Amino acid sequence: MKPIKYTRYISAVALAFTLSSCTDLDVDIKSQYTEFPTSERAAEAISADVYAAYRRALGYNHWMSQTLTSDEAVSLALGTDYYDGGRFRELHVHNWTADNGIIPGMWNDAMNGINLANNVLAIFGDDQSETAAPMRAMRAFYYFILMDNFGDVPLITGKVDQIPDRSSRSEICHFIESELLEIRDRLPADVTVANYGQATRYMADALLAKLYLNWAVYTASDVASYMPGVRNEKLSNVIAMCDDIIESGFYNLDSHKYLEKFRPDNGPQIKDFIFAVPYDREKQQGMTYTRYWIHRNGQNQFAPLPQSVAGTLRVLPTFLEKFNLEGDQRNDIYIGGLQYYWSDYGPDLNRPFLITTSKKGIDQDYSGGDANDTFEWHLETSKEITLRPDGGPTLNGGNDLKGRSMGYRSIKFYMDVEVTAANNRSQSNDVPIFRYADVLLMKAEAILRGATPTAGETARTLINQIRNYVGAPEFTTEPTLEDLLDERAREFTDESWRRNDLIRFGKFEDNWGFKSLYTAGFTEKFRRIFPLPTSVLNVNTNWEQNPGY
Repeated sequence: MKPIKYTRYISAVALAFTLSSCTDLDVDIKSQYTEFPTSERAAEAISADVYAAYRRALGYNHWMSQTLTSDEAVSLALGTDYYDGGRFRELHVHNWTADNGIIPGMWNDAMNGINLANNVLAIFGDDQSETAAPMRAMRAFYYFILMDNFGDVPLITGKVDQIPDRSSRSEICHFIESELLEIRDRLPADVTVANYGQATRYMADALLAKLYLNWAVYTASDVASYMPGVRNEKLSNVIAMCDDIIESGFYNLDSHKYLEKFRPDNGPQIKDFIFAVPYDREKQQGMTYTRYWIHRNGQNQFAPLPQSVAGTLRVLPTFLEKFNLEGDQRNDIYIGGLQYYWSDYGPDLNRPFLITTSKKGIDQDYSGGDANDTFEWHLETSKEITLRPDGGPTLNGGNDLKGRSMGYRSIKFYMDVEVTAANNRSQSNDVPIFRYADVLLMKAEAILRGATPTAGETARTLINQIRNYVGAPEFTTEPTLEDLLDERAREFTDESWRRNDLIRFGKFEDNWGFKSLYTAGFTEKFRRIFPLPTSVLNVNTNWEQNPGY
């Protein structure tokens, strides 16, 4: 049975304004209530929508935008299937525009979260209370998402009479810092099942640590001017926030094996999770990672699925090469080669996954006399990914078995085998935002970048805590920043942090996969943030598009 998760209450806040483009900001929110909600349960109920605001984007838009713009994966078109106007291809080759079909979901849902938080704070009527502190923390979190992805954003902390201008990225960065520092002592300092998936002191610490680690990125004069060697004046603050989490004693790495932490039955029992977004295939829908990772013909490989799957995502071979440490549990994240039916979270080697097909079914270009003779084929996926001769414009790998079987697949967020047609492919896997493992690696990175070590820890001892719990060989000498970046790749793949890491390390414009199809992307540093969606600019006509777009 899946542990109890954060319950989503039906709330009148759901009826309040939920804007995606900063309109109708003068709604009188308090007029919707005849009585101020004073009980703790009432406060929790009207806060529920704030926590749920980004669930849809995290389950698709945010995940796709962070993963496909990085060196982790590519989403192929299968013939004419899943080209979808180029929305996936644009993210991979780095030539997206303001009309991309995936990017707007991040803006819309994060802005919705901010507006909902402001609504709840208006109802509370006291920004200084302990009840208000979690809502302010969530508002800061949503501002972090907007700032990280879009740069300048409007700073809205209450009722306004007109659409405000956007504040600079640096101003938003400083606002997030001051907001979190002001409220962190009023946030819950106890970690319980009841506040799983909610803002706590340690969620704020982790967000501050992430903010400080990227401080030089966010406060640069413009996104294109940032250089990875620039001095970061906040490295000691990274250490302080990480130490507060470490010294709390609430978190550890050892409660579960690596892949167990991401299964559909995960939840508050995972002591590595500092802040996670809960999902449930019936009541908290929107997480559909497996739909895109599973083989197009593998609908029944893990369990009989009631609906078809996309099967478009493939790990890039150069990224897959990082998963090569002897004994490392993380090597099992990606599966490939000969395929078998799975049960109890492992392949049943006595049950090969066979597909009734033909030589033409395997290769659509095969034209021999026996092209349509059927036989049982043992499904096998390859590491290499090759586009069809005319596949560049659409990233077409082909919709035959050869095309469908190129590239290894992630099983990190293992599919929910209990899913039904009514669940619309949704999974019950909670998605972590901040993990204890990240805290250790952020502290290690700060030390490698020049911060003074604390508590007798070095970058090597911190990274070795990660290596030890996954069974990988420990470092015997001090690691480099490049070593740390590779460790982050192994630890946080498919968790939507790779784009953030590559930008901080100055590698976002590097060449990988099929990026050479748009060579201008190697020098277009303005793409370190996304454009404002056209739908947003159409409403907010006083705003200017981000430079370069």
